[in-house]
Amino acid sequence: MQRYVTYEHPLNERVRTLLRLEFLFRQIKHFMSGSTVWDSRAVLTNVMDILTMFGRGDLKTELIKELERNAVNLGRLTEKSGVDHTQLKNILHWLNKLRGVLHDMEGSLGQELRENEFLNAIRQRSSIPGGTCDFDLPLYHQWLHLPQEQRHADIERWLGTLDAVRQSVELILKLIRNSAEPATTIATAGVYQHTLDPAVPFQLVRIGLVAESPYYAEVSGGKHRFAVRFMQPLPDDRPKQAAEDVPFRLTCCAL
Repeated sequence: MQRYVTYEHPLNERVRTLLRLEFLFRQIKHFMSGSTVWDSRAVLTNVMDILTMFGRGDLKTELIKELERNAVNLGRLTEKSGVDHTQLKNILHWLNKLRGVLHDMEGSLGQELRENEFLNAIRQRSSIPGGTCDFDLPLYHQWLHLPQEQRHADIERWLGTLDAVRQSVELILKLIRNSAEPATTIATAGVYQHTLDPAVPFQLVRIGLVAESPYYAEVSGGKHRFAVRFMQPLPDDRPKQAAEDVPFRLTCCAL
């Protein structure tokens, strides 16, 4: 069975934000499995990045709207035959539950963490290269040398305030990715262009390329059209566009 590398390109700003949040939450999950001081540092660095993203626009309202939109669209399938109604019921349950949790949250997302004096001190220094060095933040230095179990318990408590956001991001992106099946396509001389139906709410483009391919996919475009160029990295020079036809798997996700 062939192994594929998937390149994703968001078609709107909302999905772009969701993908970035997913990226940060995945890094947190990875470093939470570690026990060193550097793992704890890496977790909090990603938490600071998430808090920065929360400060850009009203993400709470955007998530609630997206959960509601998906619930309405999927709710139309309840009367259709050929649908796994048990799975559909479970998805609708989680969409409505997460929407309710976010709606009942007081204040903006991450407000509790932004008001935490310890975390706020780290956040203020994080924008400076090397700004969380031991001599800059002796309080942080002391915390990092507490027993691993205590650091882990503190982090789990802080992450708990972000859990509804993480679950919402994961569910929305899972629904988007599973909304379409991949189709085998050819990029002639390394280039592929595609015009999207404006009547269909496309959210995400996914490009699947066999892992052994010497190329990577460079995607550009928006909600009306997009282009894919397959490029070959060169050790000491600029990447070079493929001259040959390149087969790949294309998924245009709409929900």
